[in-house]
Amino acid sequence: MAKENNPNPNKFKVSPWLLYTAVILILLFISFMTGGSSLSEPGQLTSSKFNEYLEKGQIERVIVYNKAEAEVFLTPAAIKDLTHKKVAKDVFNEPNKGPHYTFEIGNDQIFQTKLEKAVKEGKLKDFNFKVQNNWSDIFFSLLPIIVIIAVWLFIMRRMSGGGAGGGGQIFNIGKSKAKLFDEKTDIKTTFKDVAGLEGAKEEIQEIVEFLKNPEKYTNLGGKIPKGALLVGPPGTGKTLLAKAVAGEAQVPFFSMSGSDFVEMFVGVGASRVRDLFKQAKEKSPAIIFIDEIDAVGRARGKSNMSGGNDERENTLNQLLTEMDGFGTNSNVIVLAATNRADVLDKALMRAGRFDRQIFVDLPDIRERAEIFQVHLAALKKAEGLDTDFLAKQTPGFSGADIANVCNEAALIAARNNKSAVEKQDFLDAVDRIVGGLEKKNKIVTPEEKKAIAIHEAGHATVSWMLEHAAPLIKVTIVPRGQSLGAAWYLPEERLIVRPDQMLDEMCATMGGRAAEKVTFNRISTGALSDLEKVTKQARAMVTVYGLNDKIGNVTYYDSTGQSEYNFSKPYSEETAKVIDTEISLLIEGQYQRAIQILEENKDKLNQLADILIEKEVIFKDDLEAIFGKRTFDKNLSEVVS
Repeated sequence: MAKENNPNPNKFKVSPWLLYTAVILILLFISFMTGGSSLSEPGQLTSSKFNEYLEKGQIERVIVYNKAEAEVFLTPAAIKDLTHKKVAKDVFNEPNKGPHYTFEIGNDQIFQTKLEKAVKEGKLKDFNFKVQNNWSDIFFSLLPIIVIIAVWLFIMRRMSGGGAGGGGQIFNIGKSKAKLFDEKTDIKTTFKDVAGLEGAKEEIQEIVEFLKNPEKYTNLGGKIPKGALLVGPPGTGKTLLAKAVAGEAQVPFFSMSGSDFVEMFVGVGASRVRDLFKQAKEKSPAIIFIDEIDAVGRARGKSNMSGGNDERENTLNQLLTEMDGFGTNSNVIVLAATNRADVLDKALMRAGRFDRQIFVDLPDIRERAEIFQVHLAALKKAEGLDTDFLAKQTPGFSGADIANVCNEAALIAARNNKSAVEKQDFLDAVDRIVGGLEKKNKIVTPEEKKAIAIHEAGHATVSWMLEHAAPLIKVTIVPRGQSLGAAWYLPEERLIVRPDQMLDEMCATMGGRAAEKVTFNRISTGALSDLEKVTKQARAMVTVYGLNDKIGNVTYYDSTGQSEYNFSKPYSEETAKVIDTEISLLIEGQYQRAIQILEENKDKLNQLADILIEKEVIFKDDLEAIFGKRTFDKNLSEVVS
């Protein structure tokens, strides 16, 4: 991530609300100063009372404001009179300095004449007429407007992302939210930090070479690829690879997510696209990386039931124009990542926009060993830890999964008060991630425990007897996660799968229910996950891979992803019946095959189940002691000691 450069981290920041408070206090102070210094609320007088006090000589002076309101100050002698007891003291119980009374005058000329006469007669010491701007009245009349404006600004700041500056202000809402990584200080990741992904790194290396030395290609008339799309399952390192490209190329790197373009205001997404490419062109050569581009790049016209203007489509149109329109960008390369390339718009995928699609696949056994070495560098591991062994234990794991295994192993080692992370900690971490947390305190009756042991022993027995079933690692009847028992296998990493291999796997999966049928002559609900797995495999054989003789060499799989928007099936009702029949025949055939295998090895099945009840966890060695060496194993190294 980019580091914020703040030269004065302890510098005092002035809050806007502090300024608002200061302004209000100043206005109140002005109102207080201009409205008099009285610390007591003056009493109200009627004209008759004023005339009475004036005749008695109890009024010392009078001040008339704006020819409308008069302030009356009493003489010291009059203040001592009980008649004026209410206005004699201020709020602090001190002598009130006035004004003591106020009242509304009528005709100012008549009132002035009355005051002049009283002065001549010695009944009044002084009087004065003044013009006053009543700031308090002005302020309180404007206060509702000020409050409304303040609330509106506050709401708009929150709606537009909050925060001061940048995209947080209402007037900057159309600005790009892309985070700029400075090639001189921020980008630290290089290809050395990316383990595995050799094929992807080779494909993307040419883009790095062009950014470093564009003349090498332009002198021959070549053009830089406009963009590269990184496609692959989650956790395989697409974002990490993009960061490494930026680190290797040493150019400015703009990073943002596809969802950052989407906003509640119409037109904001397109505006942010324009601003993003404008910033990139100003700093060219540069790289723009859009993570999860499927958030904004989905095929247009799909799942839009409203029929109105779609903000996401407007954003995509602007992105298409910026990547390859009349205003062609020079030396700006767009990298994007997604795991849903099938839903992207065809116009976005064409040559001239994303010229290259780089598939970032799950790592093989050699690449997993390299990834383990990267993540093990930060751990205090035991001496002699074999990374090749760990790679064999994690088939189908992504780079993110391997990082999680290493972290989980360190936590397990710390929980057991170990000084280093050992081999067993990694095995426990794999079990924890694949199967879930052990629930040793779960109450299981002896009858249920027997049934679970028979079920798991059935899986182990059938898989041991079949050539293409995955080799067994261990079997446990300790509840984990949602399952009451589990069997761990080490599947062979195949690039293609043949029908006999799939049928053997289906037979081994049905071994659990078949064992219950053979032993108890009844079945249970414990085979739910097994049934789900074999049903998916059988359906794939029939409808996807064309491996069924009755259906033939036909597939109903749509790689474009457009079939999910169709309301009709791509086959007739008669074909649907045939498909259902063939799926059922496949599953039942392997179920009967598993029953036959277990009938032939019923004694060994029960013997294995008894050991499983006693130990709760059995390994490959226990099966070898009962069944003998597995004749199908070829160059299979020992996986568990």
